[in-house]
Amino acid sequence: MSLTREDGRRYQSESVEDTERFGELVAAFLNEGDVLILTGGLGVGKTHFTKGVSRGLGDAHPVTSPTFALMAVHDGGRIPLFHFDLYRLEHAYELEDTGIFDVLGYEGACLLEWGEQFQDELCDEYLSVVIERQGEHRRSIRLEPFGKRAEELAAQIDAAMKDVA
Repeated sequence: MSLTREDGRRYQSESVEDTERFGELVAAFLNEGDVLILTGGLGVGKTHFTKGVSRGLGDAHPVTSPTFALMAVHDGGRIPLFHFDLYRLEHAYELEDTGIFDVLGYEGACLLEWGEQFQDELCDEYLSVVIERQGEHRRSIRLEPFGKRAEELAAQIDAAMKDVA
């Protein structure tokens, strides 16, 4: 594994496996009500990160991007994982039809791909996970916390990454 900590809340993934492993590490700290907004272009690894989170929570079911279904529920682990892909939505009023407001911040953990476009409409407290391509397989992963719980979560993840690196 070549997942490394660059500095506070910035990490390097050298492979798909590293990105999934980072998701597994994050899962250890997730609680019901936690919201993660996954930001990054097409194909950077948002779904691979989610695969790792699901596996880290103990759910062995396959994870795919719910681009057309908009939401997938992975409830075979320690807590339910609600995985949303908001890529196809163009307007905030379309969020009502996704079921997101039924679970956001209350049940399980919510991972929102392409959620950055609706940050103001969704919630005040979330952890932004920004994934950027730096080569064919290399990715930079940055955590940006918004709110007290998100700050706590980012600190726990960063402390765990110090032990890994």
